[in-house]
Amino acid sequence: MSVVPMKRITVAAMKRDRKAVLEYLQVLGAVQISIRKKEDDVFTKTDMSKSQQLFLRNRDKAEDALAVLKRFAPEKKGILSSLEGRRELSVEEAREKIGTCSDTIHRCEEILRTEKEYADLVSGIPKMEDQKKALEPWMKFDLPMDLGETRACTVFTGTLQGEYTLETLYTQVKTLSNVETLEGEIISSDATQTCIFLVCEKKDQAAVKEALRRMNFASPPVANTNPAERMRELDEEIAAASGQSEEKLEKIRSYAGDREDIRFASDYYTMRAEKYGALSQLLQSRRVFFLEGFIPEACAQDVAQGLQNRFECAVEVRNPGKKEKPPVLLKNNGFSAPLEGVTESYSLPGKKEIDPTFLSSLFYYILFGIMLSDAGYGILLFLGTGILLLRFRNRMEPGMKKTMRMFFFCGIATTFWGFMFGSFFGDAVAVIGKTFLGKGEDFGLKPLWFAPLDEPMRMLTFCFIIALIHMFVGLGAKAYMQIRDKKYLDMVYDVLLWYVLLISCIVFLLTVPTMAEMLSVNPLSTSLKTPMMVLMIISAVGIILTGGRESKNWVKRILKGLYALYGISGWLSDVLSYSRLLALGLATGVIAQVFNSMGSMGGKSIPGVLMFIAVFLVGNVLNLAINALGAYVHTNRLTYVEFFGKFYDGGGKKFCPFAANTKYYKFKEEM
Repeated sequence: MSVVPMKRITVAAMKRDRKAVLEYLQVLGAVQISIRKKEDDVFTKTDMSKSQQLFLRNRDKAEDALAVLKRFAPEKKGILSSLEGRRELSVEEAREKIGTCSDTIHRCEEILRTEKEYADLVSGIPKMEDQKKALEPWMKFDLPMDLGETRACTVFTGTLQGEYTLETLYTQVKTLSNVETLEGEIISSDATQTCIFLVCEKKDQAAVKEALRRMNFASPPVANTNPAERMRELDEEIAAASGQSEEKLEKIRSYAGDREDIRFASDYYTMRAEKYGALSQLLQSRRVFFLEGFIPEACAQDVAQGLQNRFECAVEVRNPGKKEKPPVLLKNNGFSAPLEGVTESYSLPGKKEIDPTFLSSLFYYILFGIMLSDAGYGILLFLGTGILLLRFRNRMEPGMKKTMRMFFFCGIATTFWGFMFGSFFGDAVAVIGKTFLGKGEDFGLKPLWFAPLDEPMRMLTFCFIIALIHMFVGLGAKAYMQIRDKKYLDMVYDVLLWYVLLISCIVFLLTVPTMAEMLSVNPLSTSLKTPMMVLMIISAVGIILTGGRESKNWVKRILKGLYALYGISGWLSDVLSYSRLLALGLATGVIAQVFNSMGSMGGKSIPGVLMFIAVFLVGNVLNLAINALGAYVHTNRLTYVEFFGKFYDGGGKKFCPFAANTKYYKFKEEM
């Protein structure tokens, strides 16, 4: 359980080499740039934001082009392809590809331009289809629809809401306009609208127009040709747009073979943008640039030697200052390392704190296994993750690999507790034996220890024991840090007194027959009551007197001490929180039993066997998914609140080296 020691590295090199130095450090990914020195008359910073934005725009073009190809020319990938990780390239291979990146971006621009043209064509087709629908009621009309007037007459062509006959049209228009002379035709009519052609004398134009306005008259959908001709034009335009859109689509698909080049270009411009971001941080004079940051102690000398061998530079490696807070990089063994992500999700260790990952790993897998507690599910977990780890061991990303290894160990713990509690896909063995093999009630998987469903109080007592051990180890970690820092009195006040108080309380309670019977254990001798009571009083008084020792005012000190003693209620609630081990463990078994019972309802027959297999598979897959997620969430909760709460504050900042933070390729530099 360790936090990787950090060193301060300072590099002073020729300005002409600054990009090459940064490229070298970026590939190594070992230095977090952190420059403390301020600008002055000699050393200044250069604004590289414009160049950085240019590279980011190129990166975005590549990503957008990949999204277009994914939409129109999807790759055929296996369900497990996401586990393959990034393809590894040597620096030499990468340099060969760099020369093509500019051309690749031009192809990306062509893809995006073609996609836009395709989208415009496709979006235009529905609009033309709507125009065709609007023209359908006018197909009997054989005159140009923009016919407005003759020498003596005015023509009105359009639609009215509702259904009209020619007689009702004349009647309403004449009533509203006081015009007697009208000629017209109903082109089409239905319950929603009526298409009309109406002619009046020019002197009556204004009156008829006002009358039609009051009747909600609307102009026709087109005005420059007759409907039949326009319909033919629309059909031709739709056919042309469909053909052109297919051509655009095929053109986009023709770029599918450039996908790897586009991915490389995306990574390349991402790296360049990050490099120019780093360039903006450097302090530079006319001929020299200055860089400093943090580097893991284990590789500091190798990196310094590599820089000096490649460039004209001066490199200094030293310990960080006392007031500095180095970034945090965790390093654990193969058993504990999978849980580094769990620790990081909470908070990384502060400057003087220990890495809690190892301690939490001693309990994490056990707690997860008790909550899932089914041997069948555990075997599926560790076999499934184990096979994936073996198959993709050389390409799987480190974060994914840690997650898989975490669930691998969780699967082993689940299998262990499943056999201890006699659960294998619930009671599947007993149900199969009884329903299909004609076995008796005694047939089935027997627990190596006991069955929680039959003895829930015994299981609850076991959960409370796990709780006390878990939290006592957390309190012990606090004692370790205080002893390490030579705070011996603080260890006595903050840890030893609490150990005495809690242990004496537990022993005292176990001397009470009712309490012991409730917990399904044998009561302790009543002769222990008096000494335990004395220890309880002494430790409680000690906590009251020392809990607020930072205050010089005795009244405040005692009040803070009383508040500290009140913390024993928190211990009680924390212990009760571990009852979730019982609850989730029982839930897994009971749900599995319900599905087994449902599946066996078909009886001993071919349909019954098929029914059992279907219900068994679906039910147990759902049960595993839901309860594995619940076990993960609640194990984290017990770790964060009940365990870390006893000794761990966190507050450290993650080590984020200047590196090639790429999505598709990873680059390897031989040191």
